[in-house]
Amino acid sequence: ATRGPESPDSMQRAHGNIMYDRRVVRGNTYGRHVLPPTGRPDPAETRRQPAVRQRSPAQRAAREQLRGSSPEALLGRKHVHMQTERYLEELSEVLVSENAECQTDAFLDRPASPLFVPAKSGKDVATQIEEGDLFDFDVEVQPVLEVLVGKVMEQSLLEVMEEEELASLKAQQRTFEELRNSRLAEVQRLQEQERRHSQERERRIAQQKEVLRKEKETAEKIAARAITQQYLAGLQPAVFSSLRGHGFFYDPVERDVETNFFPWLMAEVNDTLRKRSTARQTLDNLIQDVCRKRVEAFMELEAQQHTNDP
Repeated sequence: ATRGPESPDSMQRAHGNIMYDRRVVRGNTYGRHVLPPTGRPDPAETRRQPAVRQRSPAQRAAREQLRGSSPEALLGRKHVHMQTERYLEELSEVLVSENAECQTDAFLDRPASPLFVPAKSGKDVATQIEEGDLFDFDVEVQPVLEVLVGKVMEQSLLEVMEEEELASLKAQQRTFEELRNSRLAEVQRLQEQERRHSQERERRIAQQKEVLRKEKETAEKIAARAITQQYLAGLQPAVFSSLRGHGFFYDPVERDVETNFFPWLMAEVNDTLRKRSTARQTLDNLIQDVCRKRVEAFMELEAQQHTNDP
């Protein structure tokens, strides 16, 4: 009979070490990360990984709830993020980016490469192993159980210690917040008291300044009044004399005669004199005309007499 080509898995199972695949590693439970792989995953590990992945988010959420948050910042302050590493590095929001383009040719997916199986060499031999010769479950499982129980107890103790530490931190945080709130209340009370004292002091200072200003103003008024009275005691007669000399104090009848009668009288006198001068000038003209006419008549009469005399 002719058999077809065998698959890599079937060849590995045929030539693999069955006892090596089913052995139990004693001591460190992390041996699976150090020992070489056997080509197929451990079924127990495969069943355990989904449970670990499902349990991790719940544990992280519980730890976040137990951890709590930092207390609120004081008035005028704020929380900032800072580096706590041993070596500081510059933080920058500017991201260096470059644009690159690449055009690839279409190709078909390459089939998976088969596992390399070395050619068979040597001779096959068989050994009969009776039950219990190489592996006794009751004896071999004890180290595994000790490691599992020890790890579970260690993880439990760590979780309990972490919960106690978180509870202690929360208690300290509550105590700190109560102390801070009481101190803040005391500070606010002292600030309010100081503000009232400052306002009262400023009000008293303003009142005292107002009283001093009024007293100074009253003293200045009294001094000014005394100086004025002393100065006006000899000034008043001199002022009246000067005003009387300049004509500010006068007799009404005399002023009426000077302002009304005298101008009218002078106007009438001037009119009379003007009329008299006009009459005299007219009379002089008449006399001159009469004299001129008589002279002319006399001259004509004398001329006639000379003509009549031979």
